[in-house]
Amino acid sequence: MGISIKRFFEELAYDEKNPLLFNSGFFLVFFAFFLLVYLVLHKRELLRIYFLTAFSLYFFYKACGHYVVFILIAGVVDYCISHLICRQANPAKKKFLLVLSITLNLGLLFYFKYTNFFIGIINDVSASKIPLIVKLGVPVGISFYTFENLSYTVDVYRGTFKPVNRFIDYLFFLSFFPKLMMGPIVRAADFIPQMYKKPFVNDEQLGEGLYLICAGVIKKMVISDFLNANYVMFVFDDPSKHTGIECLFAVYCYAMVIYCDFSGYSDMARGIAKWIGFDVNINFLSPYQSSNITEFWRRWHISLSTWLKDYLYIPLGGSRRGKFNTYKNLFITMLLGGLWHGASWNFIFWGAMHGIALALDKVRMAVVKLLKLPFSVHGGVFKILGVVFTFHFVCFCWIFFRCNTFHDSWAMLQQIFFNFRPDVAEGLLDNYRNVFLVLVLAFALHAIPLRAESRFQHFISKLSLPVMTGYFLVCIYIAIQFKQAHAIKPVYLQF
Repeated sequence: MGISIKRFFEELAYDEKNPLLFNSGFFLVFFAFFLLVYLVLHKRELLRIYFLTAFSLYFFYKACGHYVVFILIAGVVDYCISHLICRQANPAKKKFLLVLSITLNLGLLFYFKYTNFFIGIINDVSASKIPLIVKLGVPVGISFYTFENLSYTVDVYRGTFKPVNRFIDYLFFLSFFPKLMMGPIVRAADFIPQMYKKPFVNDEQLGEGLYLICAGVIKKMVISDFLNANYVMFVFDDPSKHTGIECLFAVYCYAMVIYCDFSGYSDMARGIAKWIGFDVNINFLSPYQSSNITEFWRRWHISLSTWLKDYLYIPLGGSRRGKFNTYKNLFITMLLGGLWHGASWNFIFWGAMHGIALALDKVRMAVVKLLKLPFSVHGGVFKILGVVFTFHFVCFCWIFFRCNTFHDSWAMLQQIFFNFRPDVAEGLLDNYRNVFLVLVLAFALHAIPLRAESRFQHFISKLSLPVMTGYFLVCIYIAIQFKQAHAIKPVYLQF
């Protein structure tokens, strides 16, 4: 009996080797318990908010341990500053408070994510020997809830949103567990009004939630984890040991790994939120169907791209001060967007490439408009060519995003362009037949039109509860069959 109780409390404590994630088996039991309690409390507003906040913080603790303290600190700081901004009539003092909030939020983010990176740069440039900060880990989710904090304070400063009266309400908004660790990045104006409405889940929301959760599980565990563990990891670890065709195949696989991993987790977050009566904004819209890079960024990580547009690109001047400044602002925005992902020259280069591509796409659109080119006549052909070109440009950039160093990135490109070896294609397909089949399945599913996907969601919502349960269990069973021996953490957990 004593051993059982001890084991029970050990399960409740944070385990660094087995953090609590949506795709873990323990989460199913954990979430079932949550739903039972939530069904009892959901009609009482204050109890519901306190319970959801407590559950969210505990979920975060189970996922990242003592780093939960930082979201509490961030919540206290921005709750207090937002109220001071709202009550302040003096424009100069108001701006000072906004700058203070931005400095504190970005200062905390900078300390954990970029301190060692910039110490390394200083040491390289000046031949200094400043010691790196040992074991400086990045708190899970800090990039996401920092951006939510900043958008909240900026909206209060702009007068477009009134700060909440109760601290628990703000903490709930910040810590809401489905989106806490990997987004989507949620705006207060979209989320907070939902907190005060009595949660109501109709058949449509139940079906949509079920579809999103199952789609997320399949994307993450069946496609992303399988491709990652069985091919992508060991090719990217040392590209120079593999032929060009093997490297190119790994790049195509990684394009689906990162998409299915991140969009799968976002789908699960949205589905879980729907089951408890909340709508969380969509984060992906089949991005590899895009026919140009501008469209790609309207479909990829939508919550980040719209955040960068509203809180960085437009404040920099947007497209208001001439074409050169428009291109410059796009480049700066994407450069900083790359740096947001992590302290690495690879991420900076990745962001710079996308910034240049967005600027060139603006030039392309201006030329088409100026010359009145009749591209619409051959729209189908140009769209297909655009999709193929855009996808391959994005894949080219993924090489720098995924590789550990610039050396590995150039090694992979060198293999692809100068050591392609098409003669090994047959052996590659024989040895990795299952990987190839899963990749083809992934692209086929991604190619499904959004309207067809919407109709299928509607179909799921019309099913009876027993059939829905059966559909859910089948999806879980398939995911278990593809489960890897070692759990693969989500790609964006590191950001």
